Amino acid sequence: MVSSTSVVTIRQKMKLEKNLSQQSYFYFIVFFLLVISAFWMTYITRIFEQPNYRMHLHGITLTLWCIMLISQAYLIRTKNNGLHKRLGKVSYLLVPLILFTSLDLFHYQLSKVPSLRIIDYHSVALVVNALIAFVILYGLAIYYRKRSGLHARYMVSTVFPFITPATDRIIHIYFPSVVPHFYAIDGQPMVPIAGFLMADIIIVGLIIWDWRSHRRWNVFPFVLLILLLYHYSVLNFHKFPFWRSFSEWFVRL
Repeated sequence: MVSSTSVVTIRQKMKLEKNLSQQSYFYFIVFFLLVISAFWMTYITRIFEQPNYRMHLHGITLTLWCIMLISQAYLIRTKNNGLHKRLGKVSYLLVPLILFTSLDLFHYQLSKVPSLRIIDYHSVALVVNALIAFVILYGLAIYYRKRSGLHARYMVSTVFPFITPATDRIIHIYFPSVVPHFYAIDGQPMVPIAGFLMADIIIVGLIIWDWRSHRRWNVFPFVLLILLLYHYSVLNFHKFPFWRSFSEWFVRL
């Protein structure tokens, strides 16, 4: 006879796997809607007013990434594993395009600055290190592509480095009164802190959930460590000479 404790444990495991395999597409849709709401006023409704093609290429690649996340998660939900694997190979091209278009746009924007300021060194960390964190998480998802549980966890985690571009714009557009209350660097309120806290709280919740369901410590704690290092770099790297040298080298490229 199965004990009541065993039944509870099985149910907890089933709930975790059900959310990863059947509900993650919904979470990706929520993230995509968050991105759309963030860029609605600044880009989508002004799509023909953009001064440079780089913004369009950047927007297209990240939109395709969001659509791919939703599609891939839905294919897993519908047990269409064959198409899921074939479509996943498109990411081998899409991810390098995301990196190129993001860095190309940022370099173009930064090259118009006469000389780098403290806030610019901060911006380099915000953009470049977010991409590094994204690549690490994506790379781990691909490395563990044959282990569905690990693959799903790391793939879900790829959205966390990209939360701040959405939350920053939402706060500036819809909640401007709170902006002056953020900690400031070089006189600029660090609104990304809100996105950092949101991501960290979600990951802590996932750590607890994963531990209670599977006694697993090998994914989300590592994801949290990567993000905390990223967040530290954004808030502190502008103080260090090595980062200033790197930023100036990046602009000269």
